[in-house]
Amino acid sequence: MNATTFAPQEVLKQLEWRYAVKEFDSSKKIPEDVWKVLEQSLVLSPSSFGLQPWKFFVVRNPEIRQQLVEHSWGQKQVVDASHLIVLAIKEDVDEKDVDTYLQKMSEVRNVPLEKLEGLSNMVKGFLKRPADVFDKDAWSAKQVYIALGFLMFAAAMLEVDTCPMEGIDPAKYDEILGLKDKGYSTTVVCPVGYRSANDKYANMAKVRFETEDVVEYLD
Repeated sequence: MNATTFAPQEVLKQLEWRYAVKEFDSSKKIPEDVWKVLEQSLVLSPSSFGLQPWKFFVVRNPEIRQQLVEHSWGQKQVVDASHLIVLAIKEDVDEKDVDTYLQKMSEVRNVPLEKLEGLSNMVKGFLKRPADVFDKDAWSAKQVYIALGFLMFAAAMLEVDTCPMEGIDPAKYDEILGLKDKGYSTTVVCPVGYRSANDKYANMAKVRFETEDVVEYLD
């Protein structure tokens, strides 16, 4: 086992440690080197075709975060956590987005654009499917949740707490943060920081179905 490999039981221990924090310690801030790893967990998240139809908005202005509490069912995690991340989709992903991605691929992998024409046609064809059979924004939202999972796992391994939240008014978030003008819309938010010693949920046992009830092997 090399130095960068985690022991299996160590991974399970951190997954057991993780829970959706209800009360953050507002005095504890994530160190910059740790935050940069969490930031990169979002950047390095996989997506369908690698298209990355998203942007992650880190809300640092305390006054804006206070405004968001009202539109978060009064959940104080929005203001008490060290960082507040708004995970948003890029609205109505189109051919220009595909071209931008393939241009980046050409540069990073040193591949002529003409060599990527087949991939370009395939992805553009996928996105052009009729709206009655394919909801592009819903597809983009699925990609955002993959990124959320990567963030939460990386945080757990670093013993940083998270609380994924759908209990929000996405339209109000978009309005307050000006996301529509940027071409994005809120999907889910995730406060990140450190649990308060007063959070009664920290030591509650996880309620999960038995492994055999949710995992089935098909031989």
